[in-house]
Amino acid sequence: MQAKAALHSQGNEGGSVARLKKTVAMVGMMGAGKTAVGTVLARVLGVPFVDSDEEIVRAANRSIAEIFERDGEPFFRARESEVLARLLRGPPCVLSTGGGAYLADANRQLISDAGVAVWLRADLDLLWSRVRHKSNRPLLRTANPRETLRALYETRVPCYSQADVTVDASPDLSIEAMAERVIEALLARPDVLEGETT
Repeated sequence: MQAKAALHSQGNEGGSVARLKKTVAMVGMMGAGKTAVGTVLARVLGVPFVDSDEEIVRAANRSIAEIFERDGEPFFRARESEVLARLLRGPPCVLSTGGGAYLADANRQLISDAGVAVWLRADLDLLWSRVRHKSNRPLLRTANPRETLRALYETRVPCYSQADVTVDASPDLSIEAMAERVIEALLARPDVLEGETT
């Protein structure tokens, strides 16, 4: 209920929404909804939304796919860590991370030290339904992209399960309902979110 109040008080005169004390890093598989849910979450909390992949693209002046093709995944992962460190040093925001970002011990430590990791947990069928028609997923440019996604999923879930907060995605939930679920989870963490004041 408190999350609903926070969600709907954003535009109200005199009402103040929950205040974010540290950066919320959205982690999880491609297609989990990190960008979509993170955008709504940031709007509701009145903080900036930042996408680490977009920051890398801007800095490199090339798409993620072009970076992978030209420089390889290790180069991309090194730039990703640099960008995460810079963003986590900044003011509290909602930060959408790339699907592989949370796999690196150093990145998990960075996020743990300066923010809170929120895993949007979605099952394989839901993820596949969301990514199968996308052409901007370099890791899925394989002969059998669904099998590649399954292998990535099985490899990555143990890392994602180390996140501070887990929020389950569901195909019948709207983006706004997912953002509300995240807020409810964060309201249980006084070190992250101060509840709404009236």
